[in-house]
Amino acid sequence: MAKPTTAAAAATAELERLAAEAAGCRACDLWRNATQTVFGRGPGDARIFLVGEQPGDQEDRAGEPFVGPAGRILDKALAEVGLKRDEVYVTNAVKHFKWTAKGKRRIHQRPSATEVAACDPWLNAELAAVDPAVVVVLGATAGQALFGSRFRVGAARGKVLDLAGRPVVATIHPSAVLRVQEPADRDDQYAGLVADLRRAVEICAEVSR
Repeated sequence: MAKPTTAAAAATAELERLAAEAAGCRACDLWRNATQTVFGRGPGDARIFLVGEQPGDQEDRAGEPFVGPAGRILDKALAEVGLKRDEVYVTNAVKHFKWTAKGKRRIHQRPSATEVAACDPWLNAELAAVDPAVVVVLGATAGQALFGSRFRVGAARGKVLDLAGRPVVATIHPSAVLRVQEPADRDDQYAGLVADLRRAVEICAEVSR
C-alpha cells in the first residue's frame, strides 16, 4: 500500500481537526434535537467531492454521511461509473439532522436558508482542505448552499458550473430516486443520476491531464 503524500496527509489531518471542532457546533439550533454532528468522510486527496443536503435518521445515529437508503443508491451509482465510496469525499451542506416526530418515526424536514448558511463555514473549510478537481451537488439544497437561493437542479443539469474556477456538476439527490413510485420512472431517475456522475468522472479525467 502506497504511503499518502505529504499534501494528502496534511489535508486528512485538517479534516480531522475540522470534524472535531464541528462536533461542538452551536451556530444554529439544529444540534438540540440531533444525536450528533455528521461531518464529511473521505480521503483528503479525493478528486471528486460530493455534497448532499443533510444527514438523515440513520446518518444521525451512525455519525456518518450517506449510510442509509439514499447512501445505498449513491454507492450503486458510483460503482456504475467506476468509483468506490472510499475514493470520493462525501459531505452534506448541513451537518445536523432536522426532523419532526411522526409516531415513533423521525421524519426529515428540509433545512431553512438560515440553517444552511450557519453551516457554510464547515462546507467551505472542507472544500479548501480537500481541494477537489470536481464538485458534485446532490439536490437543490446543496446547490443553493454553494450558488445561492436561485439555484435550481433542473436548470443546472447538463451544464458545467463554475465555483471559483472549479467545475461543478449538478444532479438529483439519491433520495429522489427512492421517492418515485413507478418503476419505469424510478429507473429513469436513477439513470440520470448515473449519467451525471459519469460526466463528473469525465471532467475529473480532463482536469487531471
